[in-house]
Amino acid sequence: MGAEERERKVYRPLRRAGLEVLPDAVPDGVMPFVGGYGREDVVGGFSHGYDTPGLVERLNEDWYDLAVSTGLFDHRREFLVMLPQGTWTHAAWLRNMHEGYHLKPPALWTRVRLLERWDVMGRGAGSAFLGVHAGHPGFGMMALDSSVYVICSTGERGVDVVAVSHPYRSETVLRHLERLAGWHYPGDNPEFRRRIAAWLAGRQRPATAEADTPAAALDAG
Repeated sequence: MGAEERERKVYRPLRRAGLEVLPDAVPDGVMPFVGGYGREDVVGGFSHGYDTPGLVERLNEDWYDLAVSTGLFDHRREFLVMLPQGTWTHAAWLRNMHEGYHLKPPALWTRVRLLERWDVMGRGAGSAFLGVHAGHPGFGMMALDSSVYVICSTGERGVDVVAVSHPYRSETVLRHLERLAGWHYPGDNPEFRRRIAAWLAGRQRPATAEADTPAAALDAG
């Protein structure tokens, strides 16, 4: 996808939702995927049924409170959002979301900044790759130093949001990633597995004396 096309199809809708994209600015060492976390890894979250009065406003308020309390934002209110790559509009991505990884471009981290006016759970969910439609969000977000992962999903009855602390330290998460890296099945996405395997291999390199902080530990492997 060319720069102008990606600006029109992806960056512009995100900006309308209050997220300014910072291209090519993802920090080195960020884990490519989080999954398989356990109850012991969860440090916060909330759930709201679809019948909740003022659902979008309530979701926005609670998401922001969770993001601030868990450290999702840095001092510039920047963080990472998982977005699909390639020449896809939001509608096309939704039409093919159940067709298998091999039919879709990979989803990768993209660095964003939260603007003063934003609507992640409404306009974002409806038009910016952050859900199905307003009040039905779905996304993965990560702090720049990987210290917290926030996942939002929609179910039959409502919306669930969970924050996972330091997922790169979780033995449960790491075991899940190891299984994914070696899991071959019809229609899988080899690039997805390669990214996970490369990150896991990087973690196994000897740590340096500077690896005292989460970001340094990630860079050092």
